[in-house]
Amino acid sequence: MVRRHELTDHEWELLAPLIPRAATGRPRVEDRQVINGMVYKIRTGISWRDLPERYGPWKTVCTRFRRYALNGVFTQTLQQIQAHARIRVPRTGTGRPRCRPDRVIADKAYSARGFRAYLRQRGIAHTIPEKTDQRRHRLRRGGHGGRPPGFDREAYRRRNTIERCFNRLKGFRGIATRYEKTATSYEAAVTLASFLLWARSV
Repeated sequence: MVRRHELTDHEWELLAPLIPRAATGRPRVEDRQVINGMVYKIRTGISWRDLPERYGPWKTVCTRFRRYALNGVFTQTLQQIQAHARIRVPRTGTGRPRCRPDRVIADKAYSARGFRAYLRQRGIAHTIPEKTDQRRHRLRRGGHGGRPPGFDREAYRRRNTIERCFNRLKGFRGIATRYEKTATSYEAAVTLASFLLWARSV
């Protein structure tokens, strides 16, 4: 029986082949049982110590989650399911990681001239609507007010896709409240949650 906040059979079929197996050593708690504990934890936001006993010892679940986080297991599973859905995922090459975006899409809160200048200096395109008072001030100055900032309405409409994704991720209480103590563990929790959202669409 599949309980609430646990993997469905379909989700487990997608995830199981990518979970590392222990070649030697003493028998360990079943993988699906442990990962169900991880899912329950990020869904409800409870502490590791408060995990229900049906998921096995909480230290086992916590330790394996941390190991998977450090090894990038959940990142690999997310990339696999995106590839299955025919979403192109670029491979990580050599050299420094790419950290400059092609474009920044933001709301009016980021419409300050200083912020726009910062992006222009770094060659980063941006789509940010102009505040009403900024527009009035620019028009009041006439020819000294400068040109109106470029604004791509079609690009800005795509921003809501990201906002909807954030809202769905916030359905995982452990992510919305960020109980994880390290960036690596939090990233792994977000990636696992993203995998579960993707699994429902393939």
